[in-house]
Amino acid sequence: MPSSVRRDALILLAAVLLGVLYVASAGGNFPLDDSWIHQTYGRNLAQYGEWAFLPGVPSAASTSPLYTVVLAAGYTLGVPFRIWTHGLGILALALTGMIGARMAEQVLPKQRYVPLATGLALVVAWHLLWAAASGMETMIFCLFTLLLIWLGWRELQTRSQAAKSLILRGGIFGIAAALATLTRPEGVLLAGLVGLALLLARPNMTWRGIILWGGAAAVAYLIVLAPYLNFNLQVTGGLLPNTAAAKRAESAPYLARDYFWRLGNVITPLLAGGQLLLIPGMVAYVLMLLGVGRVDDGSTRLNFLKSFPMLILPLVWSAALILLYAATLPLEIQHGRYVIPALPTAIDSGVVGMAWLLQRSRASMIGRVLVRVVAISGALLFAAMALVVGLRAYVFDVGLINQEMVTPAMWIRDNLLPEDLLVTHDIGAVGYYAPRPLLDIAGLVNPEVVPLMQDPDGMWALMRARGAKYLMALDNQIPGRDPNDSRLCEVFTTSGEDAVRAGGSNMTIYALAWDGECE
Repeated sequence: MPSSVRRDALILLAAVLLGVLYVASAGGNFPLDDSWIHQTYGRNLAQYGEWAFLPGVPSAASTSPLYTVVLAAGYTLGVPFRIWTHGLGILALALTGMIGARMAEQVLPKQRYVPLATGLALVVAWHLLWAAASGMETMIFCLFTLLLIWLGWRELQTRSQAAKSLILRGGIFGIAAALATLTRPEGVLLAGLVGLALLLARPNMTWRGIILWGGAAAVAYLIVLAPYLNFNLQVTGGLLPNTAAAKRAESAPYLARDYFWRLGNVITPLLAGGQLLLIPGMVAYVLMLLGVGRVDDGSTRLNFLKSFPMLILPLVWSAALILLYAATLPLEIQHGRYVIPALPTAIDSGVVGMAWLLQRSRASMIGRVLVRVVAISGALLFAAMALVVGLRAYVFDVGLINQEMVTPAMWIRDNLLPEDLLVTHDIGAVGYYAPRPLLDIAGLVNPEVVPLMQDPDGMWALMRARGAKYLMALDNQIPGRDPNDSRLCEVFTTSGEDAVRAGGSNMTIYALAWDGECE
């Protein structure tokens, strides 16, 4: 059996065992209300053939159309949605580890165990395990980040310069880049970075080859992406889904802060793991590229000046994504989930850099001991965070969503008339378990509320004009943030202990008394 097959089998086994442990420990549900939004879109697409959160009302609130289609396939096939969703996440985690191992092998082909160590580091990283079991598109996008860079790296090897081959390879990259963009809009940034690096490096390519490869990539990218862009233009009048404007409006207090504060806010959640001890390895990775001058791919020695723009891409992507979110959406919520896709490339580079440091430190006993202590400590920290801290965080997050989102959704299903208009900030579990007319004050499926997010009186006026009967909200989601408002008549509260222990409030359902008199 080839060594790469054995390595892939070990990476797959680790991903499956850890992924199943996370899912089983939390009972199979999801740690985010947004996960239920994806399920609702996927189910509606499968059952009604509509791109809609509410059947009959087209909307562009899904930030990941590819994920919606994949979830819809599970519903169409009749696979239980929890098995299908978690299976997709675990498979994406395993494939991420496998591709990461191949990238490490391309940079350090003579260090036998580095590819396996890299692949295992990726599948054991607790942020990625959390993402794989989250019911979100995050892990699939992480997979695409490594895939696009790996496809670019393959051009560093001696390959056919025949027109047919160049067009085929460019087309494959373009399709992969489009699928990445359909998974997360940030995919366009990574596609552009890979294209720029290839343009700077021109590995084994003439200008004719660059034009053929790049032209094929651009055409394939636009063909795959065009239907979704056209849908957004028709529904929202723009190229991006509703969530872009809604999330920016929600993060307005963060955007008012200094940029460096925002940068720290985005980075801090990512440091809670073994990747913290890989920072010396990331620095060493850069030094390795700058100092070695040539990198051996096993058959061809690559000129440093041509390979550097491509080989530095993993760290450039990680930095670019973090800088982008610090500028546009500097939220640290849910363990930094928006910037989790910056971790796979950083971890990959960090493990490779640590391996290079281990090799270089052999000449000095002090250096050898120091580097080995850091490397071993990093490996132990990865395992401890995955099996203890990360697992506890995931179980807590799922329990919190069960208590504060799923439970009230079930109560609404069983106690409220399906035609009564419900106002809510968290639409996911309600949309899945108790579908009904909704006014979404988070602005995901009702973009008209976005200008009113900082205008409580305007929001109340809109609610009344629409004939709203009930409001489901946490204390800080009520327009004006006053749970004692005379218009609010409490009819249900979850009384969940986890939310209170975390310093929050319980999800509460209010009947709306527009005359200020509760019955």
